[in-house]
Amino acid sequence: MGFDINEPEQRRKLRAAIDSAGINIGKLWLYYFSIGGSVGEYEVEAYLQGMLSIPELERNLLAMAANDLLNNSGEPRAPYSDELPGDDPPTTGEPETP
Repeated sequence: MGFDINEPEQRRKLRAAIDSAGINIGKLWLYYFSIGGSVGEYEVEAYLQGMLSIPELERNLLAMAANDLLNNSGEPRAPYSDELPGDDPPTTGEPETP
């Protein structure tokens, strides 16, 4: 499984959010697992270190877990994959024809 274009940015922002809030990986993983995450703790740690790619659904569940743990504390939040710039081709400004 390879990295998608947004995965490194999503990982970096997730890591920044949990680091600034003092959330350790064990606590993040336990909450993530309790809401339906299926990736193991070691794999989450490897993902956060940039050594492993995980599916978009699992990345979004990690973001949800982190944001729930942040509990509106004013810390930066972890983005979901659809909140990051996509890899859509540039548009020409002309409307599409049906």
